[in-house]
Amino acid sequence: MSILNQLRKMDWVLIIASIILVAFGLVAIYSTSLRGGDFSNLYKQIGFFVLSLVLMFSVSFIDNRTIRENPAIILSLYFLCILSLIGVFFFAPEIRGIRSWYDIGGFSFNPIEPTKIILILILAKYFSKRHVELYRIRHIVLSGIYALIPAALIFMQPEFGSVMILGAIWIGILLVSGIRVRDFLLLCLVFAIVFSLSWTFILKDYQKNRIFNFVAPNASDPLGEGWSQSQAQISIGSGGLLGKGIGQGSQTQYGFLPEPQTDFIFSVVGEETGLIGTTVLLSLFGILFWRILKIALDANSNFSRLFATGLAFSIFFQMIINAGMNLGLLPVIGIPLPLVSYGGSNLLFTFIALGILQNMKITES
Repeated sequence: MSILNQLRKMDWVLIIASIILVAFGLVAIYSTSLRGGDFSNLYKQIGFFVLSLVLMFSVSFIDNRTIRENPAIILSLYFLCILSLIGVFFFAPEIRGIRSWYDIGGFSFNPIEPTKIILILILAKYFSKRHVELYRIRHIVLSGIYALIPAALIFMQPEFGSVMILGAIWIGILLVSGIRVRDFLLLCLVFAIVFSLSWTFILKDYQKNRIFNFVAPNASDPLGEGWSQSQAQISIGSGGLLGKGIGQGSQTQYGFLPEPQTDFIFSVVGEETGLIGTTVLLSLFGILFWRILKIALDANSNFSRLFATGLAFSIFFQMIINAGMNLGLLPVIGIPLPLVSYGGSNLLFTFIALGILQNMKITES
């Protein structure tokens, strides 16, 4: 198949929606950079965006059957991710008492991002061959171990938000694979027990405070953990219908909004582009989900269908959690807004995943 024919078969609606979402992020990062006059993060994000597009198109032209028919490749990548998650405890610099990111030549690399994609691949491969045997509890347990190992390492960093995303990916693929209602309810009971034990013996005070803030973000600690969400809500509310204009948001420009380029970039969009801007932003995510799920429904193989579904769950839950954090509906757990928040690792591996998805559409259409 010629490159021209491959390009024609790609889902350009999905690609354009993704690019516009990145554009939203770049504009917001530009605005947040005005206050300090430092545009280095903006330039880095543009560079990551160009590299991401190159990687997406490159991956799109690689036949996914190379991976699908060679589980050893997926397993090798999985173990490489596990090693990288272990390595952060020894080689990553300590920032605010946490070791999560590698510092490579002035650039940070988060091993959690490729782990999400590889987990989707390995679960898609596992269930594509065993979905008719899902009534056997051992398949649920074994697939859970694939998710549990990286989740445990990430929890120790600690990155509780990313643990939730890995859990959402696993449960989402389980549901699509055809898990029985009885087994699903049993899983819910197990999670409830594990959470109760974790609350008593594992969760640290600051993690408990974030959960308390889920119930009453202002009442529990209005000048501490609740401050971030209060300022985010003020930012969104002050934007009104049309917003205050790019670079004109008082909460953003005067430094009241914490982490405006990452965790609270949704609030920047809300303050400076208003209800119309956030509606367009969420509509673009809706288009993204629709196109991913369309590829899943049109897929000829269980592997492609499960990978597309897992990717949809991953992006969907990250978006929901980030928006919920900004609106005060969910606790602040450090989840970026996919394709929009500043961060090269998230941007690169999201586009790589979209490239794998495009390849599945090309080869199976």
